[in-house]
Amino acid sequence: MKHTSSQHDNQPKTVEDVCRIPVKFSEIDSMQRVWHGSYVTYFEDGRESFGRHYPGIGYADMQRAVIYAPIYEIRVKYYAPLLLNDVAVVHTRYVYKPGARLDYEYEVYRESDNQLCAAGHTVQLFIDPQGQLMLDSPDYYKDWQSRFLKCEENG
Repeated sequence: MKHTSSQHDNQPKTVEDVCRIPVKFSEIDSMQRVWHGSYVTYFEDGRESFGRHYPGIGYADMQRAVIYAPIYEIRVKYYAPLLLNDVAVVHTRYVYKPGARLDYEYEVYRESDNQLCAAGHTVQLFIDPQGQLMLDSPDYYKDWQSRFLKCEENG
């Protein structure tokens, strides 16, 4: 787990989590490499780990509030393959953006040689209990930002 801050006190912090995921046989494609769609699952695993290490915006927090943040956008770039028995090291970095949204960046490395295998980002938008898009951030998200970020505005 990494916790870094910017050089300027008035700028938001960058909050990052690192987790390890052993590659499973079920993630391998016909070319004996991790199937491209599995990297989206690695991003999800990274967000889960992030939520455990920086509590307040994890899936359990969303369930308690009945305010969710489904994926709106996801992008992935692939650089090198992961193989069976490799360990994926997933760096999940929260990126502050104003508004009712969660933005994360990801880097997936092969543990054995620290080779970057994939990188990407996701954008999640908050929806209320009726499934409507929220324009204001939910209270649990504002509370989380107050605890872990230095922001002039809590979105």
